[in-house]
Amino acid sequence: MEAPRLAHTMSSPTSPCEEVIKNLSLEAIQLCDRDGNKSQDSGIAEMEELPVPHNIKISNITCDSFKICWDMDAKSKDRITHYFIDLNKKENKNSNKFKHKDVPTKLVAKAVPLPMTVRGHWFLSPRTEYTVAVQTASKQVDGDYVVSEWSEIIEFCTADYSKVHLTQLLEKAEVIAGRMLKLSVFYRNQHKEYFDYISEHHGNAMQPSVKDNSGSHGSPISGKLEGIFFSCNTEFNTGKPPQDSPYGRYRFEIAAEKLFNPNTNLYFGDFYCMYTAYHYVILVIAPVGSPGDEFCKQRLPQLNIKDNKFLTCDEEDGVMVYHHAQDVILEVIYTDPVDLSLGTVAEITGHQLMSLSTANAKKDPSCKTCNISVGR
Repeated sequence: MEAPRLAHTMSSPTSPCEEVIKNLSLEAIQLCDRDGNKSQDSGIAEMEELPVPHNIKISNITCDSFKICWDMDAKSKDRITHYFIDLNKKENKNSNKFKHKDVPTKLVAKAVPLPMTVRGHWFLSPRTEYTVAVQTASKQVDGDYVVSEWSEIIEFCTADYSKVHLTQLLEKAEVIAGRMLKLSVFYRNQHKEYFDYISEHHGNAMQPSVKDNSGSHGSPISGKLEGIFFSCNTEFNTGKPPQDSPYGRYRFEIAAEKLFNPNTNLYFGDFYCMYTAYHYVILVIAPVGSPGDEFCKQRLPQLNIKDNKFLTCDEEDGVMVYHHAQDVILEVIYTDPVDLSLGTVAEITGHQLMSLSTANAKKDPSCKTCNISVGR
């Protein structure tokens, strides 16, 4: 456990088999480690014959919850009053020591019918590997506990954010998006060698690549979605793309309608910051029916291309008109190859501001603006 605290599960309103893990006072219980070693004055009685959980099964895994059940021998089963659940991040599975001898580090649940749901954003993070082991316990009249041996150790990995979680992020991003400004092009900055390589080895077509791990830890597009990153923000005073870039001094520009039009779908992918005052929103543009479109349709909230707070495409007097949000930095992922002949490549006149790079950038988990109440 990362923090020396007890945690809750939440019971389903429709299932009597799920029970809340109760918060107990620190005086109520002291726990031993998986090897049965007790801290001094731990309040746990000598081990007696209680059934040891075996055949542990983990199911219904989300980004901040899971169900757990196991088998037990019938002996002394009626004496079981509680379960002790030892939950650790996988990299710490052999580190099972108290930070202080009087501080319990494990989850405590009343003995209820299984399976039981364990839920808690303060100790479960999305897309993270954990280990879990279980003891059965019998609370005595004097408050002490008799415990079984630990079960075998089981490993599992929590899931990505669901659409529900991403919709919560979307709603928070909408609050700060700001007014809409016009744009006319999407652009992509790289080093000259990148564009030379595309011309020589890929027939002049930029190829989608797997998105890195920047942004929210639970984002379902990180390490999975293939696409090409573009920018679309403009300078307030000129209405044109800024001349500075962290990604290279050569810029590919393409007319907005060639990437974003009624034949494409738009999805919300992420909202994050990197310990700075400004925030990033990741959007995905996918041609209708493309593999990227099918990927996003299953995982991301879809936006109305004519009416959303971040990036719009609409027709006015027979001409396509585009707008972007002023107060967030938009990162746009296009999911299909893009031929360089559809736009132009030229050197920019500004600086290469490496401090603005978002490559594998870590999200600030303490920011109240861009975090939601699930695992970070």
